[in-house]
Amino acid sequence: MNTKGEAPVPLIQACDLVKAHGRNEALRGASVDVRAGEILAVTGASGSGKSTLLHCLAGIVRPDRGSVTYGGQRLDLLPEKRLSELRRTDFGVVFQFGQLIPELTAVDNVALPLLLAGTTRAAARERAGEWLERFGARGQQELRPGELSGGQAQRVALARALVTGPKAVFADEPTGALDSLAGEQVMTALAHTARDSGTAVLLITHDARTAAYADREVRLSDGATLAAEVTS
Repeated sequence: MNTKGEAPVPLIQACDLVKAHGRNEALRGASVDVRAGEILAVTGASGSGKSTLLHCLAGIVRPDRGSVTYGGQRLDLLPEKRLSELRRTDFGVVFQFGQLIPELTAVDNVALPLLLAGTTRAAARERAGEWLERFGARGQQELRPGELSGGQAQRVALARALVTGPKAVFADEPTGALDSLAGEQVMTALAHTARDSGTAVLLITHDARTAAYADREVRLSDGATLAAEVTS
């Protein structure tokens, strides 16, 4: 337990991450942490390593060097089976282009994590519909991804990431396909969810308006993190 005056213990912490893709070193000693209920924006130029950092923190890829700690355990040392479990139960991931399952309707895409966790189909679809409505996408619930615009698909992806009540959400350019009004609606819902439920959010973005919803901003430059800035 923290004593009065101490900073909260990070839920997720990365230290000195190094990751190469072939000869390209995407991360060069990046360090970052995010606390429960906090929104952390990671910004930087294209190619600075932002998405690679997100993938390391979410346990999708393993760093070549350095460590990633979640809730006191080393993610980078866990077996793949345990990492897959965490991505179903504790983590929600929103990829830049949604990555919805094309054969499923919007509501079934959102309900899928609940079904995998053992929720009945009726209850899963009802809860999925509530999340689609929260993100302004209930009218598209019976459409398949091929029938959705890019912005609509991204709202469905956000609803899918949050439907299980994860402890951490990793969002890669969640408003990239949205106009300014829709982006504001999505970020407002995401921020309220994070703060009401204590969910940690790691947000990758190029958009200053999106980054403004974060509590702190960390900039990546050539795969290394610069000093964090308080944004709110």
